[in-house]
Amino acid sequence: MAKIETIAVVGAGQMGLGIAELCASKNYQVQLFDSNSQILNNAKIRLTASGLKLVEKGKITSVLQAQIINNIQTFNDLSKLKDADLIIEAVIESYDVKSSLFKNLSAVAKESAILASNTSSLSITRMANSFIRPDKFIGLHFFNPAPVMPLVEVIAGLKTSLTTKQLVIAFAQTLEKEAITANDTPGFIVNRILCPMINEAIFLLAEGNNAQEIDQALKLGANHPMGPLQLADFVGLDTLLRILEIYQEEFGEDKYRPCPLLRQYVNAGWLGRKSGKGFYTY
Repeated sequence: MAKIETIAVVGAGQMGLGIAELCASKNYQVQLFDSNSQILNNAKIRLTASGLKLVEKGKITSVLQAQIINNIQTFNDLSKLKDADLIIEAVIESYDVKSSLFKNLSAVAKESAILASNTSSLSITRMANSFIRPDKFIGLHFFNPAPVMPLVEVIAGLKTSLTTKQLVIAFAQTLEKEAITANDTPGFIVNRILCPMINEAIFLLAEGNNAQEIDQALKLGANHPMGPLQLADFVGLDTLLRILEIYQEEFGEDKYRPCPLLRQYVNAGWLGRKSGKGFYTY
């Protein structure tokens, strides 16, 4: 069975950077790619700044912080990923964007490379058709923030080989993650349950309930560490909207219909923490 040593992460946004940081902390060599040079530069700044804060708080050592930074190389040339053993995609939740990327990676990735999508809702089987070797295509869904959250969902498509699945599960375990296998259905397990719950909380808000009281009710009544509206702001309201739209399209059921208030907030540019305003102001 092939060995995974070099990891490429495609997409240097919040999720991609978190995955890169996690892999680097476990002493993998990481190639972080983004087509936008400014995003890459911002990622390097954020990585250094967040690492220093963790050192100050005693959560990681200065040696580990240096290891993380030294183990990550950044690129805006996709061809530089030709030696990666595992390529993890972490770009926008769009079939069109991801499929275009996978076609480009087909011309770059070495024959033994595994391509894993960090999608939170899209079909692995469908996306695998865009990669030259669908047997080496799999879903590897990390949760935000990737260095902290203990779970990853592993999703095999219809064409994913057993060897690929076993390699990816073993890789997740080297990251000290709990790897749970999920069927290739929209939302898999966690988001299939979580996103409709958040959507229902938004309907309650639209009906006149207080945002703080909705969140407090779930924290105290269901022992959730974060209220659903707080969580929506953390995930990003645009991301939540895209996921719900995918569910409604794939399942054809009205219960997944996004709350009109959610769509209104997204249209206003109120996307949550990343924009400074969502259901709360930051």
